[in-house]
Amino acid sequence: MFDVAAAQQRIAPYIHRTPLLQSALLNDLADAELFFKCENLQKVGAFKARGACNAVLSLSDEDATKGVATHSSGNHGAALAWAAAIRDIPATIVVPRNAKQIKKDAISSYGGRIVECEPTLSARESTLAEIVTESGANFIPPYDDDRIISGQGTVALEIVDQVQNLDVAITPVGGGGLLAGCLLGFKDTGTAVFGAEPEGADDAYRSLKQGTRIASHSPNTFCDGLLTTLGEKNFDIICDRVTDVLLVSDEAVVEAMALIWTRLKLVVEPSAAIVLAAILRHKAQFRGRRIALVLSGGNVDLKGLPF
Repeated sequence: MFDVAAAQQRIAPYIHRTPLLQSALLNDLADAELFFKCENLQKVGAFKARGACNAVLSLSDEDATKGVATHSSGNHGAALAWAAAIRDIPATIVVPRNAKQIKKDAISSYGGRIVECEPTLSARESTLAEIVTESGANFIPPYDDDRIISGQGTVALEIVDQVQNLDVAITPVGGGGLLAGCLLGFKDTGTAVFGAEPEGADDAYRSLKQGTRIASHSPNTFCDGLLTTLGEKNFDIICDRVTDVLLVSDEAVVEAMALIWTRLKLVVEPSAAIVLAAILRHKAQFRGRRIALVLSGGNVDLKGLPF
């Protein structure tokens, strides 16, 4: 059951209430008033801390003793390891062998146990199933889960408290947990909510247009945090509530990423920069509006910067 307000109360003692930043130059470029929600400054460097924290804190004491487990090559694994440490319970993260070392290091730094597998979805799922069967650990999905979605929706509740008379909000969309959660969080506020998605990983866009969720696809994008296929629960919420999903090229993402680094002085990953890229690409649509842009994370390999 989705309950964003309850999630906010549950996780408040453990997460950052992240700031909103503005840039006069970026406002001029967009010809709009932009408010950047800095989830790159969140615990573990990404919004994922919210959902993982809510899921772990929602476990009963009996279930919690069995620990938690998931499969992840990115921020969710680190977030779950961090959240598990709050309750002093074990966390096992199944990680593909070809995952970036910076991601593995993050999981380990928060106390997570890494189990490597072949870099296929079937291998990740089968390895995780073995761990859950053997240990009884609670599987915490990365995005298609009521507790995760509700936790991510607390981003929207904070924005509502921080900005008055907001016209638009825009979030990245990969698996859809952040967008779906924010759609629930912005309910009844009159805020039009958009998703931003890479052209090379456009399953959410195509799913929305055809009214049927695309269950598998072959993404090709620089935005490594947005490679995941849209979740079922998220798709239902997005179909019911989203204003639109906007597509952006990788080239535009790189340009937006450079702007955020140089103008806001913020370290953000490509998946976060896509929201500014979407606004600049669809400038006429948003001219003169007050817009919240969710910068989803800042975990980037500094050795592989595109600029």
